[in-house]
Amino acid sequence: MRDIVSCFSENAVNVSHSSISCSSYANKGCISSSIAPSTPNSISSIYKLILSTLKQVLITVTWCRTHSNQGLTITFNNEDPPPFRLNTNSRFFRKKKGTKILEPSSPDSESSKIEIIWDLSSAKYESGPEPVQGFHVVIIIDSEIGLVLGDTSAEETLSKRLNFKSNSTPLAKVSLLSRREHCTGNTVYSTKAQFCNTGTWHDVMIRCSVEKENEGLFRSPVLCVCIDNKTVIRVKRLHWNFRGNQTIFVDGLLVDLLWDVHDWFFNPSSGYAVFMFRTRTGMDSRLWLEEKSPHKDKDRVPFSLFIYACNNS
Repeated sequence: MRDIVSCFSENAVNVSHSSISCSSYANKGCISSSIAPSTPNSISSIYKLILSTLKQVLITVTWCRTHSNQGLTITFNNEDPPPFRLNTNSRFFRKKKGTKILEPSSPDSESSKIEIIWDLSSAKYESGPEPVQGFHVVIIIDSEIGLVLGDTSAEETLSKRLNFKSNSTPLAKVSLLSRREHCTGNTVYSTKAQFCNTGTWHDVMIRCSVEKENEGLFRSPVLCVCIDNKTVIRVKRLHWNFRGNQTIFVDGLLVDLLWDVHDWFFNPSSGYAVFMFRTRTGMDSRLWLEEKSPHKDKDRVPFSLFIYACNNS
């Protein structure tokens, strides 16, 4: 009997810790590059929170960095209460540690009272604007711990500070809906992604290069997308195939991978390409299906990763 990957699509690629299958190039490692990957200048993550009262809250957390500034912005639902913005100057946060309470814009508003606690005094960064360790940002919604970013020890510290009992601390159910990265530089992009809340983190690399075809008679652009150093798609003659999609399997999930690099070739003044990874919640063969089946798995939340890539090379 054919396995689920080959049954779904002849071109589907299965990514796991032990193997990658169902592709003629799946066993090839990702093309190495001596070029350093482009640097992200903005990273936004959208979280869905379900409080103990069953109230749902959407939170967007955006880290950004330019040549002279670095900052953090947090918005809620339809921006009520107003967004939280942590202003920065060159390299150093003006206020690396503190708290702030956000009140609803109107006394009659049904919006929640929100408290934000942050500590970036020991934050460490890699190439992007988002800290990777030594920090925490905690969002409390109506006296309930809603979102904890950074060090997990922050949750325990916070519970003690608010006199919460460990066995009765209200904790919201959190799901990461999407992550959006804006990159500027060359045509090599590297990031990490977790395609479901219980899945592992994977290294994702996207690279566009010019390669020889037909025994070196001519050269054409080629797009390679790699997960954990394994090639999952390889698109030749990219100037003709500048838009497309591919289905891959990651951690047992169907993931639709779409690319649009039209502007790299036909609108160089803009130069933005878009790459999208989106998990499916069902096994239907149609792309981007809106599932309305009563048997839909309500516990599985679809995740999307968007990469906006500006080619300045």
